[in-house]
Amino acid sequence: MGIINYHPTLNVLVATKGHPYARDAFSECLDSLTDVTCTVVEQPASQQFLDPVLAAPYDALVFYDMPGIDFSTQPPTATPPPESLKKNMNQLLEAGKGMVFLHHALASWPLWPEFGEIIGGRFFYNPQECRGRSTLDSGYRHEVTHNISVASSNHPITQGLPTTFQLTDELYLCEVFEDSIEPILRSNYAFTPENFYSAHHAVTGKMYCNEGWHPSEGSSLVGWTRQCRNSRIVYLQPGDGTPTFDDANYRQLLKNAIRWAAGDA
Repeated sequence: MGIINYHPTLNVLVATKGHPYARDAFSECLDSLTDVTCTVVEQPASQQFLDPVLAAPYDALVFYDMPGIDFSTQPPTATPPPESLKKNMNQLLEAGKGMVFLHHALASWPLWPEFGEIIGGRFFYNPQECRGRSTLDSGYRHEVTHNISVASSNHPITQGLPTTFQLTDELYLCEVFEDSIEPILRSNYAFTPENFYSAHHAVTGKMYCNEGWHPSEGSSLVGWTRQCRNSRIVYLQPGDGTPTFDDANYRQLLKNAIRWAAGDA
């Protein structure tokens, strides 16, 4: 009989900042997670907690931040991560520290290719090289009401969720590495270029514009897991604003994701 790990209360570090968000609603969402105690630390201070010694008290790490992009320039300037941060992340992955990435965290560290492999996808604000090929900037669409279906009904992360549930949230047309992830959630929205706006246009003064922007169709996956070395990784695309944070299904989803990443059965 295998050993089942269950922590009555989890201690979780949550990294924020780098992108605007509904602070009060997000805090209320975190506070609603039973048997999960969250410590929120903003960028860049949160990077210090990724030191394996400082991260040791936390059962899992949640990333709701967007480091590596300077929005004070036009277009935004990408900055590389410190070598110490890359070393610490590698050590955490070797040690098996569970990680949950939410929404805009997919856009973090565009100049660190390995980061995309850790998380299982990429959101780009500027045209970029991805996995050895030239890639256009990603797409976004705010306040989309769409149905999310459970792609893996037996996965611990989807337990307690209905087979299909509805959210109104921002969606991304982005890079999803379907060859190296395990699907858990799909959207019924059409991930076609005409349904999205160019992220590059948005950050250079042309919001809600897709003129001259012709990316490929995107993946309908809005939630997945993967194993990166010894760590369990989760990415959840929902998480843009108050309606999602207030949603009971989203709160159940987030709690399940944290518990699974932390190693709970």
